[in-house]
Amino acid sequence: MNRLRGFLGSYHPIVHTLLLGTVMARAASSMSLPFLAIYLARHSSMSPVMIGVVIGMGSLAGTVGGFIGGTLSDRFGRRIIMLTALFGWAFVFLGFSVVKLPLLFMLLNMLNGLCRSFYEPVSQALMADLTEPAKRLSVFSLRYMAINVGVAVGPLLGAFFATWSGSLPFMITGIIYFIYAVTLYALLSKFGIKKIEGEKKSPVTFGSAWRVIRNDMTFRYYILGGIIGAIGYSQVMVTLSQYLEKSFVDGVKMFAILMSVNAIVVIVMQIPLTRWSEKYTPLAAIVFGNLMFALGDIGFAMSHSLIWLIVSMSIFTLGEILNYPAANMLIDKLAPEHMRGTYFGAQTLTNVGHFMGPWIGGFLLVSYGGSTLFNIMAVITMAGSIFYWKGTIRQRLPKNTSKKEIL
Repeated sequence: MNRLRGFLGSYHPIVHTLLLGTVMARAASSMSLPFLAIYLARHSSMSPVMIGVVIGMGSLAGTVGGFIGGTLSDRFGRRIIMLTALFGWAFVFLGFSVVKLPLLFMLLNMLNGLCRSFYEPVSQALMADLTEPAKRLSVFSLRYMAINVGVAVGPLLGAFFATWSGSLPFMITGIIYFIYAVTLYALLSKFGIKKIEGEKKSPVTFGSAWRVIRNDMTFRYYILGGIIGAIGYSQVMVTLSQYLEKSFVDGVKMFAILMSVNAIVVIVMQIPLTRWSEKYTPLAAIVFGNLMFALGDIGFAMSHSLIWLIVSMSIFTLGEILNYPAANMLIDKLAPEHMRGTYFGAQTLTNVGHFMGPWIGGFLLVSYGGSTLFNIMAVITMAGSIFYWKGTIRQRLPKNTSKKEIL
C-alpha cells in the first residue's frame, strides 16, 4: 500500500491520467488496426505492395502532422492539440466501423496517422513538462509499458468482438477514445491551463522551428537512425501478418498470439530492463536494442513453428524495451526547454520509415520471400546504430566543431 501511495505521489495526476488513458486507447486501437493488412488481403484485390502503401499512408500523414502538432503545442498549448487529436480519433474509428471501400480506409488511416502524430509528441512533451528531469526516463518507460498493457489484451478482445460483428471492434474503439477525450478535458480544466502548461513560453513560429531543426545536425542524425529503425520495425507490425498468413495454416491466429506475446514481454521485462539501462548511456541502450531487433528478425527468417516464432518475437521485443525510451531521452536532452514540443513533434519525421517499411517489405516478400526479407531487415536495423552513434558524438563536442572533424 505504501508503495502504491509512493508511486501515485511521484508524478503529477495528469501524468497518471495520460498513462491510464494510454492503456485504454491502445487496447482499443489494437483490437482492429493490427489486422488491417489481413482484412485488405482477404477483402480486396490489392497486392502486398499496394497494401503496404495504403497502410503506410497513415505514417506519411503523421510525418507532417507531428511537426505541425508539436510546434502548435509550444505556441498555443498542449491542451488544445491533445483534445483535438483525441476527438479526431473518435471520429476515425467510428468511420472505420461503417466504411467498406479500401480507398476510404486509406483516407481514414491517413487521418488516424495525423491524429496520432498530434497526440503522441504533445503527450510526451506534457509528461516531460510535469516531471522532474531525474524521473523522465522512468516516465517514458512507464508510458511505453502502458502502451503494451493495452496491446496485450487488444488483439484478443478484437478477435472476440469480431465474432459478433466485423465492425464492432472499430465502433468500441471510437467510443473509448471519445470517453478518454472527455475525461482528459475535465481533468485539464480542473487543474487549470496555466498550472498544467507552465508559464507562457516564447513565441515559436514554423519558420524559426524549421531553422532550428535544419541547423541541428545532431537531431538530423537521430532522425536518420529512427527512420532506419522504423523501416525494420514496421515489418513486424505489417508485413509479418501477411507472411504468416501465406506460410502457415493458422497464420492469422499465430499473428494475434505473437502480438500478445510482444506486449506481455514488455509488461514483464520493462521495469528490470529499464533499471539495467539506467546504468548505461542512451546510446548503449539503443545499440543493444537494435542488436535484439536484428536477432529477432533472423529468428523470424529461420522459424518454422509457433514456438520459435514466439522466441523470436520475445527477443525482438527486448529491443523495443531498450530502444524507444532511450531514443526519447536523447531528444529530451537535446531539445531546448521552450521547444520541447517542437522537437518531439519533429521526431515523428521517423514515420517516413513506417511509410517506406511496409512498401519495401511487401516488395521483398513478393519478390524474394519471407526469409530474405527478414535477413535484410536485420542488417538494415543494425546500420541505424551508426547514425545514433554519430549524433551522440556530435552532441558531446563543442558547438563550433566542424562536420569534417566529426566524420
